[in-house]
Amino acid sequence: MASRCQLFTPVRMNPAMETPLPVQIKPEVSPSDLPDLSFAAIKEVLQECRGFDLGSYKDKCMKRRIAIRMRATRCQTADDYCALIRRDQLELDRLLKVLTIHVTQFFRNPSAFGKMQSEIFPYLFARAVQHGRDRLRLWSVGCASGEEPYTLALILKESFTEELEQVSATLLATDVNVEILEVARTAIFGPERLNEAPPGIREKYFTLLDGRYHLQPEIKAMVEFQQGDLNHTGNYPPSDLILCRNVLIYFERKQQEKIMHGFADALDTGGILVLGKSETLVGESRARFETLCPVERIYRKC
Repeated sequence: MASRCQLFTPVRMNPAMETPLPVQIKPEVSPSDLPDLSFAAIKEVLQECRGFDLGSYKDKCMKRRIAIRMRATRCQTADDYCALIRRDQLELDRLLKVLTIHVTQFFRNPSAFGKMQSEIFPYLFARAVQHGRDRLRLWSVGCASGEEPYTLALILKESFTEELEQVSATLLATDVNVEILEVARTAIFGPERLNEAPPGIREKYFTLLDGRYHLQPEIKAMVEFQQGDLNHTGNYPPSDLILCRNVLIYFERKQQEKIMHGFADALDTGGILVLGKSETLVGESRARFETLCPVERIYRKC
């Protein structure tokens, strides 16, 4: 039986003229081509087969990403694509990657990391000493391929060696995508991922091999990667610093507020939350934080 996943309509011959009629090309798949029932079926497959809950994410954003895979696989309808991911595990994994991957770089938005280096980390170390604690707990949320948590590790190694002798730091990095976490654990990056790194960092902490940069094992060992889903707010780890940048924009507002409350519960009083430039506190969660730097979206738990 011929596949229904076709990009072009076959050429039809005009018997009278014996010349081909023009090829009818189906317009590219768009998010509006995903009926609610078909979209719900795709969400069900993701939940059943990969444990990924799409229900709290913005429909428009997720439909746009599903449409990307529909075009790539030449499926004309959402029902065709749903049938495809039910029988093709590789395509299901490709879809999950498209839905969850975040493009990132080392020291992305350098001003934010500069603020953390000059003000936030000194504050956190001093606070730990004041409270008689010997460990800082740092959490990078939606870490993707690892550039953000490794950046934190580089800052600690480069600027806070003495402080770390008195107060250690654990650096947890989580993402919902298991496949991208495996990439992060390799700590091997293309040169474009280091374009925003300060002078000397690349030469000091990376080894160039076959055109790719390998992070030093000492820095690599500072970060622990785990799978984590922000929808499971009851499982947030206790933290002194939470970085959640450019992740919340994919969630519906109601879920954003729920996640913010989860962050507040996970942070000690005085703990720090850093969001992305396009994100801000929402709803009643705003009362649980005070703003330290509105430009860099840095907040302190009240």
